[in-house]
Amino acid sequence: MPLTTDDVAAAAARTAGVVRPVTLLPADRPHHWFAAEFLQHTGTFKARGAANLVAQHVDAGTMPEAGVVIASGGNAGLACAWAAARHGVPATVFVPGTAPAVKVDLLRDLGARVVQVGTEYAHAADAATDHVAASGALASHAYDHPLVAAGAGTLFAEVLEAARGAVDTVVVAVGGGGLLAGVATVAASAGVRVVAVEPVGSQAFAAALAAGRPVDVPVRSVAADALDARRVTPLALAAAAQADVVPVLVEDDAIVAARRQLWSGHRVAVEHAAAAAHAALVTGGYRPADGERVVTVLCGANTDPATLATPAP
Repeated sequence: MPLTTDDVAAAAARTAGVVRPVTLLPADRPHHWFAAEFLQHTGTFKARGAANLVAQHVDAGTMPEAGVVIASGGNAGLACAWAAARHGVPATVFVPGTAPAVKVDLLRDLGARVVQVGTEYAHAADAATDHVAASGALASHAYDHPLVAAGAGTLFAEVLEAARGAVDTVVVAVGGGGLLAGVATVAASAGVRVVAVEPVGSQAFAAALAAGRPVDVPVRSVAADALDARRVTPLALAAAAQADVVPVLVEDDAIVAARRQLWSGHRVAVEHAAAAAHAALVTGGYRPADGERVVTVLCGANTDPATLATPAP
């Protein structure tokens, strides 16, 4: 079933006082703000969906003794481990062998059992599915779950409240589409346009729009440690069908440059996934009209700041 604003409102009530409210920061031009979600617990918006899912099952008494299991490129696993730890619930996180060491170390610091498998998110996902079948643990998901997507949607509900509704367009990076599903659901109810940004080398949403259904795509991008889904969640397509969604593709060199510009111009250190959203405006992939009120979601900051000193290719 499609996600609804009631789902998002329920997630907001369930996670109130648990997640950090979003902060809006002035950006580079008039009528443009950054939603600084990189300040969220565990460094990304993923904490919202994880907190919603874990709390719902704990409150309902449906959390298995084996705890919760998730496959992740890193960020969703961090969020799941954090949310589980708050309730004393065991968490097992499957990640690709290519996951950044900084994220793997953080997972272990949060008390999660970390299992590294293969080289892509899909490999970790297959292993997590097998583990769920063998252990009886609760299966979470990095993006393809209504509780996760509804939690993500609380981000934009807070943006609208902070901006007193004065938003025409929201710009978000898209991986598997959980954030897009939540944001587009809220945006559609408020008449706000959604610019959905993907790397050229990881365009699961754009491919799904072209095919009319989720399809598998190859993944090869500088932002693949977060935007690494082979296919988009049907929740994102359903939400996009109800909203004004503009898909935009950006090249890797533009993502790298946008990330460096955020650091040099704002002293904001974000991961490449967050910079992808900013790159859509920097490159002109999306050009706001005069006076258009735009919010760009900077979705995460789990990155090695030392790489900001590396020259762009």
